[in-house]
Amino acid sequence: MAVAIVAVILTLAYPNLPSLEILTDYRPKIPLRVYTADGHLIGEFGEERRAMVRIQEVPETMKRAILAAEDERFYQHRGVDALGIARAAVSNLLGGGKRQGASTITQQVAKNFFLTSEKTYTRKLYEAMLAFKIESNLGKDQILELYINQIYLGQRAYGFRSAAQIYFGKPLNELTVAEAAMLAGLPKAPSAFNPVVNPKRARLRQQYVLRRMHELGFIDAKQHQAALQQPLVVKRDASAFGVHAEYVAEMARQMAVERFPEDIYTRGLKVYTTILKADQEAAYASLRRNVLDYDRRHGYRGAEAYVEMDKIKSDQDEELDEMLQDFSDSEDLHPAIVLRADTKQIRAYRRGGEIVTLSGDGLKFAARMLDDKAPPNKRLLRGAVIRVQKDDKGNWRITQMPEVESAFLSVAPDSGAIRALVGGFDYNRNKFNHATQAWRQPGSSFKPFIYSGALEKGFMPASIVNDSPISLPSSATGSQAWEPKNYDGKYEGPMRLRTALAKSKNMVSIRILQSSGVHFIQDYVSRFGFDAEKHPPYLTMALGAGSVTPWQMVTAYSVFANGGYRIQPFIVSEIRNEKNQVLAQAQPVTAGEETLRVIDPRNAYLMDSMLRDVTIYGTAARASATLKRRDLAGKTGTTNEHVDAWFCGYQRTVVGCSWIGFDQPRSLGKGETGGSAALPVWINYMATALKDQPEAFLPEPEGLVALDAVAPGKGPAKELFYKENVPQELEPEPPQDETSKPVD
Repeated sequence: MAVAIVAVILTLAYPNLPSLEILTDYRPKIPLRVYTADGHLIGEFGEERRAMVRIQEVPETMKRAILAAEDERFYQHRGVDALGIARAAVSNLLGGGKRQGASTITQQVAKNFFLTSEKTYTRKLYEAMLAFKIESNLGKDQILELYINQIYLGQRAYGFRSAAQIYFGKPLNELTVAEAAMLAGLPKAPSAFNPVVNPKRARLRQQYVLRRMHELGFIDAKQHQAALQQPLVVKRDASAFGVHAEYVAEMARQMAVERFPEDIYTRGLKVYTTILKADQEAAYASLRRNVLDYDRRHGYRGAEAYVEMDKIKSDQDEELDEMLQDFSDSEDLHPAIVLRADTKQIRAYRRGGEIVTLSGDGLKFAARMLDDKAPPNKRLLRGAVIRVQKDDKGNWRITQMPEVESAFLSVAPDSGAIRALVGGFDYNRNKFNHATQAWRQPGSSFKPFIYSGALEKGFMPASIVNDSPISLPSSATGSQAWEPKNYDGKYEGPMRLRTALAKSKNMVSIRILQSSGVHFIQDYVSRFGFDAEKHPPYLTMALGAGSVTPWQMVTAYSVFANGGYRIQPFIVSEIRNEKNQVLAQAQPVTAGEETLRVIDPRNAYLMDSMLRDVTIYGTAARASATLKRRDLAGKTGTTNEHVDAWFCGYQRTVVGCSWIGFDQPRSLGKGETGGSAALPVWINYMATALKDQPEAFLPEPEGLVALDAVAPGKGPAKELFYKENVPQELEPEPPQDETSKPVD
């Protein structure tokens, strides 16, 4: 009788089952994705983080792990596994409760696409009928492909390809057996077995999957043992990708939303940026290292926070992981809870159960906070939250999250394509993009534009200006009487402009600005992309008292690098749809187009020559000495009271700008100049960007003449002049042949 009733139900219900069009014409929600110029994923935006993969592209290891975990008889049954149901029933009966399910992969596809998760007999019946219908219309590989792409695996990851990236930062085909088993264990309970949230339970589930793979002959005993012993490195930050370019990805997202607001996070648009993977990685690593070096120079500030340890029963108490949930990793800066501490050793608990021991050199940085005299609210004792990091030798040492911020970006000066951009130390901590949004005083890094304006007014690199003290009335500054000083407090008397720029002499900058005219220079600097209203027409402009962004600075320095053209930096090259068709594309106008010329080519050439002297024997001499090149040019910048430190410079093919300072402006500390606090980022980045790049110089333009000039106290010196500006007392030399080298 019961069989007859079921038969009637099936006969009546089967024709009314939903159409399988949603499966045969599978169109999942695909997030907006952002890539580097060389094709590396750097960002993903959408409710569902999903990456489609064809069944032919799924490695056998991953397939076998899934079958072992979810449905070992998938290729034998017709949608519902009678043997599996019987086995589960026996197990549940013997176990005294409902502990094991028997849903096949096909049934899970039916549930995920058509049904709710309610646990009723009616829903299970419909699930079975849908499974039969799916099996009757689709092949096994088609069904498995749908499952692999649709299933939810925690951390907003839908599908195994996306999960491989989110949990392990790898493409699917690079997963090890151990990693594949970890992912295959997630569908049963993505929250309970999530290795980020519950690493211990995830490990137990992984061990079960590996055991089943071994029992089914999918892996041999040696592979099984090796997988059990492999330590898994699980990414804690679900938003992290292989390349750290979070600020770039957010800029690209904003541009895409503005251009294509409809269904932006579900239609599968792809945004290709101009940044290069190698450049971006170099910029990110250089900036972080420099910030941490600065931070260590200024001492340890003490415990980051404290947690209540009264209820902690052992060093492996699961509550320790829960306590660390409010403290995110920052790349290699890991939060840890102090278990025991004295002046010689600290034992601390890291997320996932690792016990870290710090002693000797690993404690030196924080030694004063282990003393009895340390401030009570900063002292390192049981319950203190600290940061630990591995040094270059792989030993643990204590560190801290820095308070200072920084930015770096680089651009191709001929096209305007941004090659690298880092808007801050840690995007997850501070999403403010200092590279594009931070208005800061540029200090002496602004002087080249004052000098360039002075060249337009008739000054030349050989012009003599007095480096001596000066006192100015309030009318010259816009505020109060002013007695500026040179940074080093030294005054050297009359000197050439070339020498003054290399040594960053404030008195000379003020005098040439005064002679050129503050209103003329205020208007002149706008040619480089600066906002005139942010540079009031007072003599303080000579010392960089206005406001700029790093983005403006690379734009401006590009004018010197490319011979006098103002390019427009851009960071998105094109946007494509889900069919890979181009929807929008950048159309940059490149240097060489005369409509872009903003300064005389002779001006650019002379400024390039003087800025190269800055990096050879001036305030940035460390650059040429370290990189062993003579085609580098740039200028350091340090503002009053050491509030901001800059270095902006270039080689013929790439312009870079480095800034460091506090969000709430305050002194960086004595001695923290552009040359010591900002220049190292630029040097370390350029070591990568200029690798295998031959030296390159601007070609000498027409209209210049080389003369023997006399510099006070320096003896004869060969200098370049505009032909129309040759001093009457100097006689031009015979014309040089075409093979002559550029004159510095």
